Amino acid sequence: MTVLVLGATGATGKLLVRELLKEGHQVRALVRNPAALDQVLDQDGDGSSPAGQLRSGLTVIRASVLEMPKEDLMEAVRGCDAVACCLGHNISFKGVFMPPRRLVTDAVERSCRTIAASGPDRPVKFVLMNTVGNGPRNEIISFREKILMSLLRLLVPPVSDNEAAARVLSKMGDGELGKKSPVIRWCAVRPDSLIDEDDVTEYRISPAVERSPLFNPGKTSRINVARFMADLITDASLFDKWEGKLPVIYNS
Repeated sequence: MTVLVLGATGATGKLLVRELLKEGHQVRALVRNPAALDQVLDQDGDGSSPAGQLRSGLTVIRASVLEMPKEDLMEAVRGCDAVACCLGHNISFKGVFMPPRRLVTDAVERSCRTIAASGPDRPVKFVLMNTVGNGPRNEIISFREKILMSLLRLLVPPVSDNEAAARVLSKMGDGELGKKSPVIRWCAVRPDSLIDEDDVTEYRISPAVERSPLFNPGKTSRINVARFMADLITDASLFDKWEGKLPVIYNS
């Protein structure tokens, strides 16, 4: 398979790149700083995939999805079986409160419009790393959580950005908002509080939150998120199960 990864040098994105390369897939990594991929590619994980072998399946595209010319983005998505978005805001004052405040939303919308305009001969999977704080309206949360989430949407731009990005996927079709796409199949993965671990461990997937993300959060390792996203991309039956949904991933 050929997979375009947005946010490929992020804490989770670079792990997803490695997981896909270890399985022999072709990865197009859209990055600002290619050197940021060196560390993860020089680690061969379980020792089964030497760094040189990993790099042979990697195409690095030095660009920003929001700034690159339309023709270049079209070339990046053309021929891809899937697009994975691991973009997120840096946890700093500048990253949270300064532009681009709609980083993820605009990246998802521009990518989806480009996929539709490229006229793929089969549907393209779009797997988005989202957040457990973004939940469907029918998820049961307490009244105080609803109040606090409303405040966070107003005061913390990344919260509303993640919610809007998932809405874009659910509404995107034929390059137009408001109708289901015949060329884009999507899933938005919702991890809880992210932690760093070296290896994939047991994890569970839930259709809805199992605990309060604000007052009793669980933990999810980034490598487990990367592994689940890679499986969604490559395992047809798993993707069929979660297509159009927002599964929550927790460490077991």
